[in-house]
Amino acid sequence: MASHETKTQALVLGGGGVAGVAWELGIIIGLHDAGVDVRGANIVIGTSAGSAAGAQITSGAELESLFAAQLTPAEQSKERMVAFDPAQMMEAFQQAIAEAGSDRKAIRARIGAYALKVPTIPEAERRAIIEARLPVHTWPEQPLLLVAVDTETGEEYIIDRDSGVSLVDAVTASCAVPGIWPPVTIAGRRYMDGGVRSATNADLARGNDRVLILNPLGVNADAFGIGTTSEVAALERDGSQVLVIVADAASAAAMGMNPLDPATRQPSALAGRAQGRELAASVAAFWS
Repeated sequence: MASHETKTQALVLGGGGVAGVAWELGIIIGLHDAGVDVRGANIVIGTSAGSAAGAQITSGAELESLFAAQLTPAEQSKERMVAFDPAQMMEAFQQAIAEAGSDRKAIRARIGAYALKVPTIPEAERRAIIEARLPVHTWPEQPLLLVAVDTETGEEYIIDRDSGVSLVDAVTASCAVPGIWPPVTIAGRRYMDGGVRSATNADLARGNDRVLILNPLGVNADAFGIGTTSEVAALERDGSQVLVIVADAASAAAMGMNPLDPATRQPSALAGRAQGRELAASVAAFWS
């Protein structure tokens, strides 16, 4: 732990589809409206939607321009509507658990096999969507960790500016939802969504004095028994102070039943901004 004179801060941005990206940006901008700027964290950790939001807020781009991009009509953006069957996905995940038991890495590898066999749009097409989402395509100087998972081994892949991976590829891999978007090829291996490891991967913030977690979908326990609740407990045992922000009623309604629907971006961003303003005083007291 750092000394009391130099409190370290970690900002953890969890998964939640395009609605989650918009909501996280809304929260951060709403806080900023009220004089609380969390972008200066010592480290930013992004998973899935959080990888896109993290790359955006560390890019040096103006917050208002990032927010405005969320308000553009879906048809004017490169975001793409995707139809998916959540029941089929859950069935595949439950089958992976049934086959692998309590071996988390083996479970993830089985989900990876599922991700590799389901037909999706081409990798290049998906990469172009993510490329359009990011205002800058180079890694920031600020420490930024993005999480993906190896489809074959189930190993987590923690990507940063020293990994030799382009920022666009890193974000695309972290956002590769199994069965919906194609796994991403990096150095001959295929990677999928970091949310397969954990909704927030907040354990990677260990060692920081203050850990602020934005968890759009409020996922407290995933199918493998590791989720935000257990991660927070472990961080607190290690001496970190932790604050978790989940969507309030208005934000949850804005995200709707399909957070992958580009039409959720505008309402989620607006609701997040309002929620961020409301939370500013409590976050300021925590963050300082």
